[in-house]
Amino acid sequence: MKRLLLVRHGESEWNAVRRLQGQADIGLSLRGEEQALALAPIIAQLAPDRVVASDLRRAQHTAELLGYRDAQLDAGLREINVGDWTGMAITDIIAQDPEGYRGWRAGTFVPPGGEVWKDFAERTTEATLRSFETAERLLVVCHGGVIRALLQNLLGLPPKRIIPVGPASVTILASRPGEGEMRLEVFNASPGGLVIDAPD
Repeated sequence: MKRLLLVRHGESEWNAVRRLQGQADIGLSLRGEEQALALAPIIAQLAPDRVVASDLRRAQHTAELLGYRDAQLDAGLREINVGDWTGMAITDIIAQDPEGYRGWRAGTFVPPGGEVWKDFAERTTEATLRSFETAERLLVVCHGGVIRALLQNLLGLPPKRIIPVGPASVTILASRPGEGEMRLEVFNASPGGLVIDAPD
């Protein structure tokens, strides 16, 4: 059974205050470091045979805390570029443009200067599948948007039907030998318990 082990980075300093970060290179908060360390035994038990990570600091640091300092860094796994919304408080975005924010969460609205969801989903899927070709259990340490994009392209789940992915959580997709389709085995699992109100 081939498996994709998708891990969102631990809580970042901007996640903690609910600021939208996109491709801003924000580090983990202390809590985010603790979350990644708590997840490490679970990932070790899943025994990935290849590890890749977004080259943004919060994902790279999470991979290190999980025990994979030699993770291959890939800019193709970066979070979606949110353009002029970078650094804005989510509450302010919603107050100024509630329809735009809902559309962005659904993948149908692009903030000024931002990245088109379809292009982002294609970029991250291509980067993931390229690494998956040479692995049986690929660990991808990335971002919430990346995981939602992969769930769309590999499972057909539209982004508006997926809640934000919890920090330092694992989502697992699997495919049986001879089958081209993926199936969802685990979603948003975290040693800290259920997270249903995670920040974007």
